[in-house]
Amino acid sequence: MARTFIAHRLALVGDAAGQGLNMGLKDVAALAEVIVDATRLGLDPGSLAVLDRYQRWRRFDTMAMGVATDGLNRLFSNQSDVLRLARDVGIGVVDRLPAMKRFFIREAAGLVGDVPKLLRGEAL
Repeated sequence: MARTFIAHRLALVGDAAGQGLNMGLKDVAALAEVIVDATRLGLDPGSLAVLDRYQRWRRFDTMAMGVATDGLNRLFSNQSDVLRLARDVGIGVVDRLPAMKRFFIREAAGLVGDVPKLLRGEAL
């Protein structure tokens, strides 16, 4: 996980920022939106001030996904019978609750939270 996503005229997205494909696409869409908005306002799209908007926008999602991924990795790589039972029960509960299942699918696809316009199918 990158400590910072930006430097002057540089922005990390996707795997470089510690994300997978879906969250990386959300990174790209957010960065594009920030750059287009800045350009329309006559600002330097590569400035730290502009790129910081992108970093603040994506920081929480990145950290949350990193923590969740680490937790799932630890849960599924652990051989404890108690954790295995809890894991199996949890998966069974999610499988039987369509609304919860849809939430996890949408979360993994990057469609929860402050979703950039491009991912909502809107023009910049």
